[in-house]
Amino acid sequence: MPAKARSRTYSAAYKARVLEEYDGLDKAGKGALLRREGLYTSLISAWRQQRAQAALAALAALAKPAGRPPADPVERENAKLRKDVERLQADLDKARKVIEVQGKLSALLGQLATDSPSTGSEPTR
Repeated sequence: MPAKARSRTYSAAYKARVLEEYDGLDKAGKGALLRREGLYTSLISAWRQQRAQAALAALAALAKPAGRPPADPVERENAKLRKDVERLQADLDKARKVIEVQGKLSALLGQLATDSPSTGSEPTR
């Protein structure tokens, strides 16, 4: 039974060296390099993509702004809504107190109206 083939792994330095050499050669030289190293053009294409992605990632890391990261819009909205809820709760408590006082005042005025013997239009002496 034949042994299972293992795929080769290449170091980043090896890939960079081969890509640099490959890019500097003409068509015949490129073919010779691939035969000498036992590589395929698909590997060269994949390595180029990896190199481009690594360069973009390095540039993106440099482009990040210094300082605090921007606030999460959802958290900002939640904080605003919490503040609004607290304000509205305070307003509701005030309104309940006013209604309670008005109720007591109405009851007191009703009690005074039923307790008084005069009609209220004549002054008492």
